[in-house]
Amino acid sequence: MGAHLVRRYITETDTEPDPVKKNEFDPEFGFPERKEREMVASQMQMNLAQLPLEQRDYCAQYLLKLMKCKRDNWPNFLACKHERHDWDYCEHQDYVMRMKEYERERRLQLRKKRIEAQAEAA
Repeated sequence: MGAHLVRRYITETDTEPDPVKKNEFDPEFGFPERKEREMVASQMQMNLAQLPLEQRDYCAQYLLKLMKCKRDNWPNFLACKHERHDWDYCEHQDYVMRMKEYERERRLQLRKKRIEAQAEAA
């Protein structure tokens, strides 16, 4: 735990991607056919459900189903286990995908640095 902080601020400051900035490399680089992720829940649906801004992500449609289930089965909150599981699973998959993108960006920056060092040496 904390290895990414050491890389970010001490050892590899020039090759560690900044999570706030946009990706430096083309998202299609290395992938012949890569589909862009799309939001399933519309902005109007999220506004009507009064979803907080921090929960308006790619898993919002599962959260909307969970909120509807909780509202329909109010005293029996255990009736919504399946919807809760779907939402948790989507959130986990989203986290894994973001970490893979971060790692991909880091490795591409290391590759770029290595290629530049080889070009200077030659």
